[in-house]
Amino acid sequence: MTNDFVDSLRKEERAYENGTERPLGSYLRVLGVYGAAVAGLFAAGRVTGARLPKRISTKDLVLMGLSTHKLSRTITKDPVTSPLRAPFTRYAGVSGPAELHEEVRGHGIKHAVGELITCPFCVAQWVATAYAAGMVFAPRFTRLAGATMTAVTMSDWLQLGYSRLMQSAEGKGDDS
Repeated sequence: MTNDFVDSLRKEERAYENGTERPLGSYLRVLGVYGAAVAGLFAAGRVTGARLPKRISTKDLVLMGLSTHKLSRTITKDPVTSPLRAPFTRYAGVSGPAELHEEVRGHGIKHAVGELITCPFCVAQWVATAYAAGMVFAPRFTRLAGATMTAVTMSDWLQLGYSRLMQSAEGKGDDS
């Protein structure tokens, strides 16, 4: 019976893949790690008596959103964090100001983890979950860390805006 179930799952995986390698079993393992982490956080909250916030203020939500954005991009694109991604990726060039483009390598779980840690949209779920846990277990520290990452996010946007203004000003000077 177990073999029939496993065979059925493998058949579904092959049908889904459509001739390409899509490590569904490995994705399932990654989802399992996320689910176990959330369950562990929930259990830790029960054991320690930590309470969920009664509400999330707009200010906290904005702080959480901006800091999640920045930390997700730092984890998935920053040159300084590339040693963390290197076992799962291959350097493929630059993708933007202070950001790398890396290609996922390997098969199975290595490939699935590589896809996760090169995708800022994917990592954002994990970062936001960690931030939410921080708001339960250490809200003051979490707000400080969030404010720091939000300040970096705002600085990035200002740097990009300044760069664009300088390019525009230089372009207008060439037309004279």
